[in-house]
Amino acid sequence: MSFDRQLLDIICCPATHAPLKLMPDSLLERLNSRIESGEIKQRDDSQVTEPLVQALITEDERLAYPIRDDIPLLLEEFGIVIAQADGS
Repeated sequence: MSFDRQLLDIICCPATHAPLKLMPDSLLERLNSRIESGEIKQRDDSQVTEPLVQALITEDERLAYPIRDDIPLLLEEFGIVIAQADGS
């Protein structure tokens, strides 16, 4: 089973209410590299310990939300600030 892309028409970022899209593979790889290094935190300040298989990202590419077992975790505390992928 995979994420139902039709959901993108009805869901939005819980923090900003911005539209969401699937995270591009190139960004997913960069983020996962930083997760493996222990450098990525969620908005609730807890460390992300599991690599992301898929994620949703706001259209402005500032916040991301993991998709686990084909379910997007759309709670503010699960949000990941994308600037962390570049070390910011």
